[in-house]
Amino acid sequence: MLPIDLTGKRAFVAGVADDNGYGWAIAKALHQAGASVCVGTWPPVLGLFTKSLDRNKFDDNIEYPGGRLSFEKIYALDAVYDGPEDVPSEVREDKRYKEIPAYTIQECAAKLVADFGEKPLDILVHSLANGPEVKKPLLETSRKGYLAAVSASAYSMVALVQRFGPLMRANSSAVSLTYLASERTIPGYGGGMSSAKAALESDTHTLAYEAGRKFNMRVNCISAGPLPSRAAKAIGTIEMMVDYYRKNSPRPEVMNANEVGHLAAFLSSPLANAITGALIHADHGYHSMAMPAEIAPAQA
Repeated sequence: MLPIDLTGKRAFVAGVADDNGYGWAIAKALHQAGASVCVGTWPPVLGLFTKSLDRNKFDDNIEYPGGRLSFEKIYALDAVYDGPEDVPSEVREDKRYKEIPAYTIQECAAKLVADFGEKPLDILVHSLANGPEVKKPLLETSRKGYLAAVSASAYSMVALVQRFGPLMRANSSAVSLTYLASERTIPGYGGGMSSAKAALESDTHTLAYEAGRKFNMRVNCISAGPLPSRAAKAIGTIEMMVDYYRKNSPRPEVMNANEVGHLAAFLSSPLANAITGALIHADHGYHSMAMPAEIAPAQA
């Protein structure tokens, strides 16, 4: 038996706000493997998320064989802002932010140190993506919308590694989530999000080198198939995409969030010690297809 054992390790998963996305599934898999798990949640939904946990609203998806997911700590995190000086006054005064004392990346890192000591982390997970104009074709995307997508979905990974790298113990791991639209055209996935995912993947290679040398950290990226999570429904075509993948993948199955969770747990474990700077597809093989299976010749 060769188990994934993360006992004694602590993970920080950025981008968990409900129980049906890849971030939640990764947190659950890491916890199942023995890690303690902290999460960073977008301030406008932090209250709803914590209340839902307290009221057992997520109980249908909180159990796993032999245990139950629990979070060691839940932090407010808006990864668009590196430090408090970067927060615009209109955001600072917004009622959704006003009563939250600290939520920038630097402030979140400082809270982790205050709560757990100088080097509290072993695993960092980036499950963040946002494109305010994602429903617009690229040709209709504004500069502001494009840069916002890159900032929230790609640069946020760079900023997290910058500020969380010094908090990571030796032989640590960072994992991010991308999508095939970085490599191929996916009509309907607009607003600069395809460009943001391409940037995230390119940065994975450079961060693997720089953070590997500076922090002894491995950095990898998972290209996951479409999942009809609440966040993904903002795209507007997610159900169609899920069905198309199912019909045209080598293995005609719908993605299960736990499949990506298990891969992230493996990449975060000592079993993946030699893997860094890698882009790994978890999409039942859809990325390998060059012709729709629906029109392919019948197999004998």
